[in-house]
Formats: sequence, C-alpha cells, structure tokens
Amino acid sequence: MSLEKLIRDCANNKQNAQEEIYRLYAGKLFALSLKYSRNKEEAEDNLQDGFITIFKKIEQFKFKGSFEGWLKRIVINTALQKYREKNVLNLINEESIAEEVSVEISKEEVSLDYLLGLIQSLPNQYRLVFNLYVLDGYSHREVGKTLGISEGTSKSNLSRARKILKRKIEQDQKENNQYEAL
Repeated sequence: MSLEKLIRDCANNKQNAQEEIYRLYAGKLFALSLKYSRNKEEAEDNLQDGFITIFKKIEQFKFKGSFEGWLKRIVINTALQKYREKNVLNLINEESIAEEVSVEISKEEVSLDYLLGLIQSLPNQYRLVFNLYVLDGYSHREVGKTLGISEGTSKSNLSRARKILKRKIEQDQKENNQYEAL
C-alpha cells in the first residue's frame, strides 16, 4: 500500500491504516520523543499523545514536504506543549551554572545512551533549546518562536547547556580515571 493511500485511509479513520502508520514510524518518533523527555515513561506518554494528535490532524497533511518531517514536528510540539502547560520553561538562575570547562572527548569514548542520559539530565529549558538547535537543526529564531523566548535567550540557554554537558563529561572522565588508577 502506498504512503499516500495510507494517509488518506487514516484520514477516513481506518484502523488498519493507523496501525500501519504507527508500525512504520513509532520507532523513529520514540527516539525523537526520548530526546525531549526526562525518561522513558515520559517519552512513551509524549509519543502516545503525539500519535493521537497525528491521527486527529492527518487530514491537514497536504502532501507538500516530508510526511516524516510533519510527524516529527507534531511529536516535538506535543512534548513542548506539555512543558508549556506545566510552566517549566522558565529561565534558570545564572548563578547555578558553573564556569565553562574545556574538555576533549573522542566519539569512540562516548556511547549514545550516555549522551542521551546527559541531555535528559539538563534543566528543561536548556534541554529543549539544545535539542531543537543542535539535534533538530532549528535556527535560534525558530527556537525562540517555538518556545516563546527571545533569540538571545535561545543562544544563552544553548551556551549554558553546552557548559553543563562539558562539566558533566569532565566529571565522569575524572571519576573513570580514578577507578582505572586503582
């Protein structure tokens, strides 16, 4: 069955087409949801809510651009909307951020799960800006518009997110070196 037919059948509330769309895209969208969530359970909730929205609004997809890109936008917006509703997108006090620490790591030394864990541990505002800008390729203007913050705040939050990540990686490397020395 073609993707266009699946989308049209979903718009007509055909359950088998909805199941097929879910089967085709759930894995990729879960990985995306995980980037915007604190943990697996929250990511699963965001994915579920995202698919509910997808199936409610699928008739709005006009076959212009990528269907997968359209799905990703909905999942991202679903996660962001939950943070807006909880009012957790407030700026974080600068005094709680440590000075930038230079750290060098090689890609071979860091696992994807480790990096995802570090990103998930960032404060909400920083994690969302980092994900939108670094991982999903939004501009600072787009990040600002999406999160309801200024372009400058987006840049500042990205800088702070990077500093926190560098500090955590450096701390973990120091701890690992101490264990290796034993």
